[in-house]
Amino acid sequence: MPEILTFTATEDEEGKRLDAFLSDVIENKSRSQIQALIKNSQVKINGLDKKSAYLLKENDIILLTLSDEKSIIIEPENIPLDIRYEDETMLVVNKPKNMLTHPTTKETSGTLVNALLFKYNYDGLSTLNGKLRPGVIHRLDRNTSGLLMIAKTDSAHNFLTKQIKEKTAIRKYLAVIKGNLKSPSGTIKTDIGRSKAHPEKMAVVDTGKPSITHYKELERFNGYSYIELQLETGRTHQIRVHMSHIHHPIVNDSLYNNAKIKVKTTEQVLQAYDLTFTTPLNNTVINVNIEPDEDIKKVLRFLRSQK
Repeated sequence: MPEILTFTATEDEEGKRLDAFLSDVIENKSRSQIQALIKNSQVKINGLDKKSAYLLKENDIILLTLSDEKSIIIEPENIPLDIRYEDETMLVVNKPKNMLTHPTTKETSGTLVNALLFKYNYDGLSTLNGKLRPGVIHRLDRNTSGLLMIAKTDSAHNFLTKQIKEKTAIRKYLAVIKGNLKSPSGTIKTDIGRSKAHPEKMAVVDTGKPSITHYKELERFNGYSYIELQLETGRTHQIRVHMSHIHHPIVNDSLYNNAKIKVKTTEQVLQAYDLTFTTPLNNTVINVNIEPDEDIKKVLRFLRSQK
C-alpha cells in the first residue's frame, strides 16, 4: 500500500519552493528524487499538480504519495510534557531544547509529537496538519526552547491559526546577542527567503517574504546584550536571520554567524518565553510566560560575573 502524507503549509512556510519544503520533511531523498516525485504527479497541491518551483501559500494542502515505501509509523512515546496551560480545546507546552517539534520521514522518534500522541492519541489532536504534525499550530527550531500552542480539535486549530495570521497572538522571545545595540529598542523589517548559496539557511533576499521583528534591550554587558524580541511575522529562522543581518547574531548560533561565548550551551541562546492568545474555549485572553531556560541563566551568570 502506498504511504500518503498530508501537510498544511504554515505562515512560515509561505513563499517556500515546493521541492525545498519537501526536502525538509523527506530527509532521506535527494533534491532530484523529490523533483521526480513532483514530476510523476505523486505530489498534489490542493488537488492539483504543480511544478517544483511552485511557491507555497499559507494553508495550501500538500498530499504526498510515497509508493513502494516502508510505511511511516509515528509511535507514541512516554516523554514528559511540560504543560503550562490546558483546556478542552488546546494546550500550551514548554518544548525543551534538542527536541524536534514534529517527526520527519527520517527522524520519527523523540519529538514533541511523539510525546503528545502518548498522552492524547491521534483522536485527541487536530488533524489539519496530517499524521506527522497532529495538533501542531506553529513550530520552534530543535534547539530553541519555549512555548508552543497545540490544538486538540480542527476548529481550535483554525481559530488559533487565524490569530497568528492576523497578529493577535503575541509571541515574545528572550535571547543573548553579540554586541550592543545602537538603540535600546527598535524594529527590523526585511524580506526573508531561502538562501540560494546555502539552501539549509534562510537569508535576507529581495525575493523573500516581508518579515518584521521588534526588539528591546533588557540588560547590557561588555560586548553582549540580553534582549526581548517580539514577532510580528513568523518566517523560518526569522529572529536568527534578523539578528545576524544587523550584525548582532544570537550567541552560540553555529548556523548564523557562529557568535561564540565562553559558555557551553545547546546551540543558540534563544527561548520563546511569553505567549498571549485567545482560547477557543470561551474567547478568554490568556497569557503564559516562563522563566529563562538554563542556557540563558548560565550565560547571564557568566556575563554578570565579568562586570
